[in-house]
Amino acid sequence: MFMAFSTDRRRRGRSVQGIFDTRWVRLTLCGVNEYIVCMTIYSPALSKEKEPLYMGLADAIERDISAGVLAPGTRLPTHRDLADSLGLNVSTVTRGYREAEKRGLVSGTVGRGTFVASDATTSTSLVSFEPCPAGMLEMGLIEPLDHLDPSVTEGFKRISRRKDPSTFMRYSDPRGQLEHRRAGAEWANRFGMEAEAENIIVSAGSQHALTCALSGLLRPGERIATDELTYPGLKTLVAMLGLRLVPIRMDEHGMVPASLDAACRRDEIKAVYLMPGVHNPTTITIPEARRDELARLADKHDLIIIEDDAYDLTDPGRLEPVGNRARHRSIYIAGMSKSLAAGLRVAFVVAPASMLKPLAQAVLNTIWMAPPLNVELTSMWINDGTADRVVEQKRAEAARRYMLACDLLDGFRFRGKPSGFYLWCELPEPWTGQALENAAREHGVNVFGAEKFVVGDSPPPRAARISLTGTSTVDQLEKGLRIIRDIVEDRP
Repeated sequence: MFMAFSTDRRRRGRSVQGIFDTRWVRLTLCGVNEYIVCMTIYSPALSKEKEPLYMGLADAIERDISAGVLAPGTRLPTHRDLADSLGLNVSTVTRGYREAEKRGLVSGTVGRGTFVASDATTSTSLVSFEPCPAGMLEMGLIEPLDHLDPSVTEGFKRISRRKDPSTFMRYSDPRGQLEHRRAGAEWANRFGMEAEAENIIVSAGSQHALTCALSGLLRPGERIATDELTYPGLKTLVAMLGLRLVPIRMDEHGMVPASLDAACRRDEIKAVYLMPGVHNPTTITIPEARRDELARLADKHDLIIIEDDAYDLTDPGRLEPVGNRARHRSIYIAGMSKSLAAGLRVAFVVAPASMLKPLAQAVLNTIWMAPPLNVELTSMWINDGTADRVVEQKRAEAARRYMLACDLLDGFRFRGKPSGFYLWCELPEPWTGQALENAAREHGVNVFGAEKFVVGDSPPPRAARISLTGTSTVDQLEKGLRIIRDIVEDRP
């Protein structure tokens, strides 16, 4: 179809914080029908006295987002159009957009443009530093059922009877002591990840392992592909390190290989972050054939695979990790927090020989070493079977809570594992995840809306993650589920 157009600037309006150009576009289709379309172009009120100018632009974008002038998903002008509008150099606008992206305010994609990030008005932190209202039911944060953890007191007594605890109070190898790395290899095998002691780095929890992987193997400004919905702790960490996330489309089987392939062709991507076992937040498990394809694409595009299976042990029907298919380029994080005492902060990283030195250096640069006494306790529980028994007990308790949720949320559309720690609940219109999060909090329940997990300008689904393990008791869980059910059924 032939289409001709002409533009005619008719009027100029000013908002409280920014200026909007309104252009009227005349479209002629096949030389017959004419349409008038109103195109609004954002042009912020920028103080040119502020130096440097690119910081002033980023400040203006942040201010207009906070004021509601710019809504999540809004497409911003091209670098050149905004430069012309403001009388700036294109390089200044580019730096301003880049600064706004570092702050998590906008997302830029080659070929599509720059958009206000979908989570720009949402806190992505999993933990609030504000005082929690008394009696708040925690159904956002996923607690690891710590009342089922083994006794730390008894554990330390056993260690003191076998060894002098003071031997664990000294500096040691940043990679971890050899006996601890052997236990770590055994633990990685529980996830199906083939590992030997020489390929293990001991870290202070999975978040620290992720920090070391990103800071040790990537450089500021480099891009990481991840699911369009992903773990919020990755988002905040990437922002802190000056890295960039590229959202990859998902379907009912997880990350779509064709979308990853297209993104790698479009952008220079250095790594891909995967949660293939029990995806956070959707609980999706990637099937074997797709894992094969993702590993093949990692080889094709020379990607580092960072595989984080934090919740895989909650589902007994495990599949072989993606990392086993491409071990020469794979980082596998085998965490302990969801199995044993989260406060011990221990995780084991499986890595190829080529990546061990930068990972060990990252451990040294951040904390020198994971606390050896904590790792000794963790290793003892792995070796004597305590960790396996605790995993089974936690699965049984989670299954009990899951059945309760199935009864109370009958008629709702949600996804979960029969012994999983959380649900991904679809919401009926007109609910959004953020709206439910706000409404539930007013009723004394903390849940996490989909906006907390969305990456870049990907549109957030109408959904929320509901933790089944955040409450201390089943009675509290039942109360929280009833409140959520009643809120959604009453409609906003």
